[in-house]
Amino acid sequence: MKRRSRLNWAKEEARAADEALLRTRLELLGIKLPVVVHENRSVLVSVTQGGVVRIHRGFAYASDRTLQAVVRFSKPSTRRPVRQRAEQEVISFAVHEYVPLRRLPGRRARQRPGDGKLLAELRAAHDRLNGVHFGGTLSPIRFRISDRMKTRLGELTLAAQTHRVAEIAISRRHLSQDSWGEVEDTILHEMIHQWQAERGLEVDHGSAFRAKARELGVRPRANRAVGAVQGADHRG
Repeated sequence: MKRRSRLNWAKEEARAADEALLRTRLELLGIKLPVVVHENRSVLVSVTQGGVVRIHRGFAYASDRTLQAVVRFSKPSTRRPVRQRAEQEVISFAVHEYVPLRRLPGRRARQRPGDGKLLAELRAAHDRLNGVHFGGTLSPIRFRISDRMKTRLGELTLAAQTHRVAEIAISRRHLSQDSWGEVEDTILHEMIHQWQAERGLEVDHGSAFRAKARELGVRPRANRAVGAVQGADHRG
């Protein structure tokens, strides 16, 4: 067996063992819903509309106390204050210390003259929208201006090792061709993803995103050909 094949086999065996251990521990602690184990960088624990618990593989290494919080979080009958405390317990566990994620490819673009002023304006907009729409509860976040986005207006990136929000990237063409009001709409769109991430929700355009978007008056999709007609898809 070649070295790479042996390595891949060992990784698969370790993944299967972690999944089996995690399911068994959750069952012993009283979880009743089906469990799907994943390694998604964008979510720790979530419960789908179909009643399936999706949980990160790294929780196989968590304490019983943390897994008991997962069980409380996943129960439909759990009262909101108890669920919120359980959510904080779940979020505090550093899953990526046990199942590290591959680093994203480096995407640092060289700054151009005027970028410093633009970045300051983006941060100021985030701070203002945070206060208006989220009661100031979202964390401060770094902004990056991207030269590579062709259809995306913006995207949220999570730090691999900590699962915390790392940055929001905004398309340079979006900044240069569209109105500031449209740029703020994009920032608010990405802030809903930030809100999802900071609460341990699935970072997607599912029902939680759509409900929050309707609440804030944000269009549920924020991808399009920059400078063209509004619409299309976004995954940030």
